[in-house]
Formats: sequence, structure tokens, C-alpha cells
Amino acid sequence: MKKKLAKLLWLTGLSGSGKTTLANSVYKNLLKHNFKVLKIDGDIFRKKTKNINNFSKKNIIHNNNEIISYVKKIEKKFDFVIVSVISPLLITRKKAKKIFGSRYFEIYVKCSIKELIKRDTKGLYKKAKDKVITNLIGYNSKIKYEKSKYKKIVVNTD
Repeated sequence: MKKKLAKLLWLTGLSGSGKTTLANSVYKNLLKHNFKVLKIDGDIFRKKTKNINNFSKKNIIHNNNEIISYVKKIEKKFDFVIVSVISPLLITRKKAKKIFGSRYFEIYVKCSIKELIKRDTKGLYKKAKDKVITNLIGYNSKIKYEKSKYKKIVVNTD
């Protein structure tokens, strides 16, 4: 009997929008229903692969492609894989959509900049305002968040 491949829940959105919080909640809920679930957090994955503090376009694409490759390797072991990563570039999300097909569910965690600055859970927006950080996506980065034009789930966390 052929093993079913995991469904991929890809949570995308700006820093502080609630991707990790939502991923944690979905993860716990799926475990309660006896599903085999893996959760991949972009920040933790970046640290493990030593792609820290380099948010160039090339590095973002590389990091997201590494996540896609990793999911491809382990997808037979799980019912669900939950990825929470900013993934601002449409090229990598389209690649994941193409590779995983109907098992790919993109979830855009939407939040206004005004609310993100107010929350500032990691202190990144204050650092960006003070010019300590000069590449915060959606705030002061040359890299803009590219919205998907295809069907996706939108969760507004404002």
C-alpha cells in the first residue's frame, strides 16, 4: 500500500503577524486528533542551517528552497507539515505550490504595519525605526512582500 504524502500548510506573512502562534495552535489541535505533524518555524530553521542575519533576496530564496527540499524528504513520515516563514517572494511559494500540488495550502497571515508596530513582539520594528535593522521586510527593506494572486487562505490578525 502506498503511503499518503503529507499536506503542507504554508503560513506566510510579515514578521510579527502571528504565523508562529497560529502554527502552534494548529499543530496542537492536529496532534489531539492523532495526526502525525511536523512544524517548521522559519527562524529556527534559519538558525539550524546557519542562514542567520542575511536577508538578501538570494539568501531568502535559498532558505525557502531549503525548507521545500527538507519537506520533500520527510513528507512520507507525516500527515501534515506546517511551515511558518515570512517567505516574501512569490517565486518560492509558487515553487512549493507546484511541487506539492493539491496538498499545498498557503495561508497568508495578514496584519497591518500599524498593528505590527504596536505589537512588536520581537522588538524588530523599534530596531528598524531606530535604524539598527535596515532590512525588515515590509518596513524598511528593499525586498517587498509579494502577495499571491492565486487562491489562498487569508487570516487577518489585526
